[in-house]
This record gives sequence, C-alpha cells and structure tokens, in this order.
Amino acid sequence: MKRKEFLHMAGMGLGALALPKLPLGSRLIDEAEALQGGMDVATKKSLADVALNAAKSGGATYADVRIGRYLNQFVITRENRVQAIANTESFGVGIRVIANGSWGFAATNDVTHDGVARTAAKAVAVAKANAKIITEPVQLAPQKGYGEVSWKTPIIKNVFEVPLKEKIDLLLQVNGAAMTGGASFVNSALLAINEQKYFASTDGSYIDQDIHRLYPNFNVTKIDKASGRFQTRRSLSSPVGMGYEYLTPTPEGKVAGIVTRYKDRYDILEDVKNATADVAQKITAKSVEPGKYDLVLDPSHLWLTIHESVAHPTELDRVLGYEANYAGTSFLTLDKWKSGNFHFGSKLMNIVADKLQPGSLGAVGYDDEGVKCGKWDLVKDGVLVNYQAIRDQAHIIGLKASQGCCYAQSWADVQFQRMPNVSLQPGKERLSVDDMIKNVQKGIYIIGDGSFSIDQQRYNFQFGGQTFYEIKDGKIVGMLKDVAYQATNQEFWNSLVAVADERDYRLGGAFNDGKGQPGQSNAVSHGSATSRFNGVNVINTARKIG
Repeated sequence: MKRKEFLHMAGMGLGALALPKLPLGSRLIDEAEALQGGMDVATKKSLADVALNAAKSGGATYADVRIGRYLNQFVITRENRVQAIANTESFGVGIRVIANGSWGFAATNDVTHDGVARTAAKAVAVAKANAKIITEPVQLAPQKGYGEVSWKTPIIKNVFEVPLKEKIDLLLQVNGAAMTGGASFVNSALLAINEQKYFASTDGSYIDQDIHRLYPNFNVTKIDKASGRFQTRRSLSSPVGMGYEYLTPTPEGKVAGIVTRYKDRYDILEDVKNATADVAQKITAKSVEPGKYDLVLDPSHLWLTIHESVAHPTELDRVLGYEANYAGTSFLTLDKWKSGNFHFGSKLMNIVADKLQPGSLGAVGYDDEGVKCGKWDLVKDGVLVNYQAIRDQAHIIGLKASQGCCYAQSWADVQFQRMPNVSLQPGKERLSVDDMIKNVQKGIYIIGDGSFSIDQQRYNFQFGGQTFYEIKDGKIVGMLKDVAYQATNQEFWNSLVAVADERDYRLGGAFNDGKGQPGQSNAVSHGSATSRFNGVNVINTARKIG
C-alpha cells in the first residue's frame, strides 16, 4: 500500500477505518497466495528444536520460539469507488530467552535451520548484555509443557476464501444504500486478519494455532447545506473473532429497539439504512441541556467505557508504572487490591477477564508464552480482586501461575502483557431494556461509541457516543445531540444501579488497541448487557461557528 493512500484512509471516518498496524516485513501478495498453505507443522517443530537447542547450548536457562505467518486483507471503499485493496503476508520467527537471569529477544525472517540458530545465539547475547544492568533476575512462574497441541478459531466461512469481488460488491451496495437514502458521504471497509502461529518452548510445548478476526464497518456523513453543519454515524458492527459468517444476517442475531443492534450476526445493509436515517435526524435533534442524568448505556457504547476505565487500569504492568511514558499508569494501585475491600463499583459490578469466549477477538487456546487460557474475576460484587498478569509478573501478586494474557502482534515483536477480553457480567434478575427505561424519569439512552478522553491514571474521564435519546417519565421522547458524560472512575461505577440479563448480553471491541514502546496492536472484546448509571454529569459538546 502506498504511503499516500494510507494517510488518506487513516483520516477517514474518525478511525472507524483505521488500519491495524502491519507486522514488520509485510509484503504485498495476491488474493490466491493467501490461500496457499503455509509451512507444515513438522518443519516448524524441526526449526523450533534447532532454535531451542542453540539457545540452551549458548547458556539460556529458558527459551521460547514463535514461528508466525500473518495474513491481512483490507478492502476500502468510498461512495461509488474502491479506494484501496491490500493483501499482505508477513512470515518469520521470534526467539525469547532467559540467560544470566535476564530476558533477551531476537527475530528474523530467515526461517531456515541456520537462520534460527543464529537468531537464538543473538537472543542469548542480548540477554547476557541486559544481565549486566538488571537489579533482580527474572522470576518466571512455572508452566508445564503440553506436548504437541493445536487450536483453531471455530469459523464457518474463511473470509480469505470469499472472492474479492463479492466483498467489493457488498461494500459498494452499502455505500449505494447510504447515498440513495440522502447521505452526503459514505465510506466502508472490510478488514480481515489470519494469524498462523506456532509456539515451542523448553518447557516442552509445541502449540500450533490458526486465529481469525474480521471487522466490517462504515461511516455515514450528512451535511445540512443551509447551515453547513454535519452529522455522522458509524456502523454498529463489532470486530469479531469469527469468519465471514458474521455477515450473514439471522433474526436471532438482531436486537430490536429504537435502533436495531446486533449480536453474533450482522446485517450491514440494514444498519447503513438506519444510519442514514439517523444522521438526518441528528441534524435537527435537540441539543442536550447540561446537568445530571440517569444514563442507559447500550453494549455498543459501554464496551469502550469498560475498555478504558476498567480493562486498562487492571493491567498489572500499568499498575506498576511500566506504561507511564506512553499511556499512563493506573489509580488501581497494589495497596487498594491488598486491602481486600476497595469498592471500585456497586455490587452489580462484576468484571471478568476471559480469553476463551467464542466469537471474541481475544479468544485463543494458548497465549504467546504457551499458557493455556482461561477466565478469572477482576472485580467481584464491586470489589477489586485481581489484575492481569503474565509469567514474570505472577509472583508480584502472589500467583503460582500466569493468567495466560501474554501476546505479541507479530513474530518480529517481543511478547508482553496484553489485555484479555474484559466484560461486565449480565444481571442475574430478569430485566429487559424496556423495563429499565420505564423506571427512568430524566435520562439519556446512548447507543454506539464515540470520542473519549481519560487522564494518565485512568481516573477522570469523558465519553461521547453515536446516537442519544432523551428519556422522560419512563419514555423515549426524541433524539438528542452534543452529548458527553463526565465522571471519576469510582464515582461512575458506584452509580451502577441496574444491568439487563443475559438475553441482552453482547460484545463490542477494539480491532487494534495500542500499547507499549515500540507500539504494538492487540485485538480485544468487551461484553455487557445494557446498564443503567444514575446521576451522571452530562455536558454539551456543541461548538459555535463564527
């Protein structure tokens, strides 16, 4: 992809069309080449053994090897034309070792016996150099070897096997529906990733995984010619750990309401028609009156609030200050966890970390340290009870094993602690969205994620959305605009007074969540059912022109 095309696309749709960071060494390939089988498992095992033996003979006390083939496909359109198509492949090996008590890492795209042996020796040399300046040796939580095992995303239809023309035709049909409905501009995209990853370690694991992710999306804009003002609405799709079957609509995959929302299947044509009607209504909608409101937050909105205010603050490396220079630390310091009674939120706040949830972006069988994945509580009945930790962090919080949340975006990057799926559990009592709204006297129903801001300790924040509906005396009375809510983290989650039951539970997520220096991208989902927060401060974000 040319730089000019990338810069142009990166500015479209507020980031809905932002491209994931491509792995180092990516090369353009044709559509057919993506379907060719990669290196066979026996060859990968042979190469891994060469690397592990070379590392041990060089003085490593531990080593792991990741052989990765990363396929990406991006189809980007605007109105009646295709703006860009890119099929890329990246293939190489990353080797991580412990020598003299310190980590070392090296990577190469020379995936031969000689190439991996040289790279293993280089990783050991890096570790020994690092060992001269460390203050304490790496403490690695024990991990049993699993032998030869495999895991695959349970897809029905491989997106890379769907003809490119079919995808282009669908996106142009989406754009056509928006323009016919009165939109001024529309862009749409289909982003697909396939990670073919092989992991081996001196613990005795040889793990082969085939991971798929998909993100269809669009952005509709309408300009009011009389005033020059405009409004936008993005798709209500979620990035998913699924195949192309996600784009096959089913009645049971839809959530009826003032706006149709979606579960494990997505009707992109229906959504773009609704979005086009929404932007027209948003132009004439009433501007919100600032003040205190009860907020009813749809999962298509709440996922981002969970991501920024709960999932990031419970990353143990952030708590310890390792992320301070890039994206802040966390107010959830170790003393709060150790107290055993830090009330993060109300008793309805039950937050679970989960690396197994079907259809989620973070679902894998094993993490990039060879740890079998699972789920665990982060917040139980409103109380902070745990963090997210990997093998060299587990001892810090008294764990005997890693929680299995280590990840690297490619073979060329060293793995480190990355967010699992982090979700608010649905309510235990039967409660629908309509029942929730009936009990609100003065409130706002928010659907879809928007712009946000959060401070360096993940404590004070502000969130917008896509569409906003005014609630008066238990009824939706019309659309609002210029809405954002502000709160401190603990204040907000302690205002949680109702969570709909599991019938309304849905996933949202981030297709490319950034962290680290050098930066890496991770995909992660966040689930919830519609939830109510009482007495939240709402501001008006409107700006006057001239």
